[in-house]
Order: sequence, then structure tokens, then C-alpha cells
Amino acid sequence: MLRPEPQAFAKAWVAAWNAHDLEAILSHYAEDVVFVSPYSSRFTGDPSGRVIGKAALRDYWGKALPASELRFELRGVYDGPDGVAIRYHSSRTDAEAVEVMRFGDDGLVRDSAAFYE
Repeated sequence: MLRPEPQAFAKAWVAAWNAHDLEAILSHYAEDVVFVSPYSSRFTGDPSGRVIGKAALRDYWGKALPASELRFELRGVYDGPDGVAIRYHSSRTDAEAVEVMRFGDDGLVRDSAAFYE
């Protein structure tokens, strides 16, 4: 299994978000990614908070990114057996957040869940 180095991955992921570069953000995710967030239903209408597939993620984040002055400040990176957890401060919610991401064999995120303070 190809796994990105956790610190390098987290720094690139945060940089892509802070640049509001949708394609750079999406470059970290597999085509069949499953993303879960308590905030996604605001833009998707799905009360489960699930966004399935890279195309749906592009649509969701394409709507959400322009709606804010979003900035992340990296607070911690935690390595796991098949993924990484990234702790950051989000300017959008003015709160701490953690995203747990699991990688597929290609080194791309296959599932991700966001948790907010």
C-alpha cells in the first residue's frame, strides 16, 4: 500500500485549503471517496452528512468554499495504520476540528470524517 508521509500530507492538505484551490484539495481524494461532516447537509441537503464520490465532493466544496473566508491552522498530525488524523483550528467555525482519513492502496483518501469542537 502506498501511503503518504503524514506530516507532508497534512501540510499539503492545509495549504490547499488555505489557498482555496479546489482542484488541489481534491487531488488528495480517491474517485470513490466517502466523506462525512456535520456541516455538509447545509449544502447537500442530505441529513446523514455523507458525501459520496469525488464529483459530489467537488460540488459540495465548490459551493462551500466561496461562502467563507476559511483558513486552517495545523495543530497536530496523528499517524495510524492505514491513515492519518489531522487536528486543526478552523476560522469558519472558530473551533478545533479533527479529520480522520484512511488511505486506499493508491495513497489517496478513500474515506474521511470530520469532527468539530
